[in-house]
Amino acid sequence: MRLVLIDDHPLVLKGIIAVIQGQKDMEVVGTASCGEVGIIVIQECQPDIALVDLRLPGEYGLDIIKKARKIAPQCRFIVLTSYSEKADIKRAMAEKVEGYVLKEAMPEEILNAIRLVARNRTYIDPIIMQTLLSQDKDDPTEQLTPRELEVLEFLARGMSNRDIAATLFVTEYTIKKHVGHILEKLGLTDRTQAALYAFSKGLGQSGSNCLGSLV
Repeated sequence: MRLVLIDDHPLVLKGIIAVIQGQKDMEVVGTASCGEVGIIVIQECQPDIALVDLRLPGEYGLDIIKKARKIAPQCRFIVLTSYSEKADIKRAMAEKVEGYVLKEAMPEEILNAIRLVARNRTYIDPIIMQTLLSQDKDDPTEQLTPRELEVLEFLARGMSNRDIAATLFVTEYTIKKHVGHILEKLGLTDRTQAALYAFSKGLGQSGSNCLGSLV
């Protein structure tokens, strides 16, 4: 199977490539360190599976996956991340990613995840599954729907309602309703408080630097 890796940490890329190189049924055909180049690599390579870092500098892995599905409909996606927060997991599930693996997973676990996803099955890291199943009634974000969590992420990035609406292909009125529901559920008074709250939960990133290659 043909694989593309998108991650901004060179050591992570080298480590996964080293693990895959010894497998007769796998081949890394391209890599990238940011979403913009990752989309280009996926379009040119048309891989069977893409492993995408959840949080790249200034970008969110699930947004990259959404774009990539349109240009490589046959590709299946595995989120590779150091994060196991419920908000991220719930959004990944809503996006219907085929795999969710922690970077600290053992090499055989990563290989197992790739092979399962290649067989049209879904793989979720056991630690992530445990996090998903545990109920934290004191966490207000548990009340948010996947779409509301998505809007909260955009608020953390400082996006306006108009920009969020354009990104999600909905009306600005719809976004206003989502923001209202978010504020009500989280007990906040305005979008600034919501953005700060989201940041405290690890949502919203910034940065740049981007490299890519075809193997």
